[in-house]
Amino acid sequence: MGQSAKLLFRWASLWLSLGVLGLSVPTLAAAFPGDAQQSAPQSPGGITGTVVDQTDALLPGARVVLTFPDQSARQETETDQNGHFSFTRVPPGPFQLSISAANFGTEVVSGAVSPGQTYVVPDITLPLATQVTRVTVGVPQEEVAEEQVQAELKQRVLGFIPNFYVSYVPDAAPLTTRQKFRLAWRSSTDPVTFLGVGVLAGVQQATNQFKGYGQGFQGYAKRYGATYADVVDGTFLGSAVFPWMLKQDPRYFYKGTGSFRSRLLYALVANAFICKGDNKQWQPNYSNIFGNLAAGAIANLYYPASNRGVGLTFETAGVRIGETVIAGVFQEFIIRKLTPNLPPRNVSQP
Repeated sequence: MGQSAKLLFRWASLWLSLGVLGLSVPTLAAAFPGDAQQSAPQSPGGITGTVVDQTDALLPGARVVLTFPDQSARQETETDQNGHFSFTRVPPGPFQLSISAANFGTEVVSGAVSPGQTYVVPDITLPLATQVTRVTVGVPQEEVAEEQVQAELKQRVLGFIPNFYVSYVPDAAPLTTRQKFRLAWRSSTDPVTFLGVGVLAGVQQATNQFKGYGQGFQGYAKRYGATYADVVDGTFLGSAVFPWMLKQDPRYFYKGTGSFRSRLLYALVANAFICKGDNKQWQPNYSNIFGNLAAGAIANLYYPASNRGVGLTFETAGVRIGETVIAGVFQEFIIRKLTPNLPPRNVSQP
């Protein structure tokens, strides 16, 4: 038998056998798809939806980002005037939508697109954005300064001598203009101030200082008036007017730490020649120097004619500056120990 006849015989036998088994060529092709035909590509789908707010009002201009698990592609769009969005030619399979808008939070929606179908996303509701308000709880500087001034007005050496112009708070709040003038007024009108002026005028009377005033009650009254005028002029000009104009603090700031030498040097210059500005920075104490010079110049208006002149101006200013230097030394080493009811000092502070 020839080769052609043999092949024909084999195909006929195979066809007969398939018929007996109830199988057909198409059935076999379906059973072995890899051998019979290639798989048809899956058709792309689509995604559509609507974005609303918590009142169900439509949200135009919302940003919608479409991503896929394998991050092979990324699509982005915005909602139209009706809050609607759509994506076309979306590969079949799982996806994720991220929806956001100004003043709103972000929502994330997941799903899966079937081949050739459009996935309709249920209405997406965006919540209002969570606003974080940072509130700094603090007391205004003026109120802090007022509290500190009230404490200073209670400071009295041995319980009765005014000690208003010293701060035991290293980082005290700067004084307002009103507080500077109030301290000057309280210091000038304190009963102990009147008593001290009276004693000093008595000493001047006994030593016949400023002879032009004479003796007797009239001479004592003139000395008393002149001495009190010196106190008022020097206090208001050096501790209120010039500190207000130059933005300087008239108080002595107690140091209380460091070696004896460092504290002594500090006491000799602090408040007499240097002071803190209202900006809490150390600077030359122009207020004290100019204030005392101005007070000395004003003294020429009421001192006896024989004592008036440039010499009186500089003498009065020099005496008051010298008093400030001595007072600083006493403040640093003695007065605090004689002033009751002071709050304990935090030595960790500068």
